[in-house]
Amino acid sequence: MDKSQNAQEFIAQQRQAIASNPDCGTSHYNLAVALMGVQEYDEAESELLAAIDCSPGLAEGYVQLGAICLRRGDLEGCLEWNQKAVKARPGFSEGHGNIGFVHLQLGRVDDAIVSLKRATHFNFRYVQAFASLATAYLMKGEVENSIEASRQALKIEPDFPIAHNNLGIAYMEKGDFDKAIEHIDRAAALDYEVAPQILEELQPHRKA
Repeated sequence: MDKSQNAQEFIAQQRQAIASNPDCGTSHYNLAVALMGVQEYDEAESELLAAIDCSPGLAEGYVQLGAICLRRGDLEGCLEWNQKAVKARPGFSEGHGNIGFVHLQLGRVDDAIVSLKRATHFNFRYVQAFASLATAYLMKGEVENSIEASRQALKIEPDFPIAHNNLGIAYMEKGDFDKAIEHIDRAAALDYEVAPQILEELQPHRKA
């Protein structure tokens, strides 16, 4: 049985579960996630709204609604749903991470740092949040803090390309070109698209 058949079977099962128990928030949520998997976003949105209506504490439901907003390019909508997620469950690291990510996209660097630090506090293995935190610190010119956040990301996932790219840029800022080249080359080897101006700037510092 292929994946699409599996997905359709799962969707049918969840519809059945909802028919026999319409007030089960988890069934609405499970159906929504499955619908998102087959790119039925409008119906998924309706099911997520039903899920949080039945279960207002279902923080994952708010986060998925935020993901649908993000898909549409609605950053403020994404931010609002994730704020509702952390209101429903204050220690929900994914919600804090998403809030930080949106703040970063909107250029609100200080707000991003606050949220990303919360995300890594509640989940010390949240590699994406550490990488975003490193980016935020770079944007503020806080090079040492950026290096520390990238190192934390690489402790969790040694081949995380964004962290290598951020470390490369941070070491460039410090004038440590050997380390910068090492990390930029590692990011490129991991299929990260390094900015051409970074490669250009490092070229004169490469050993023959």
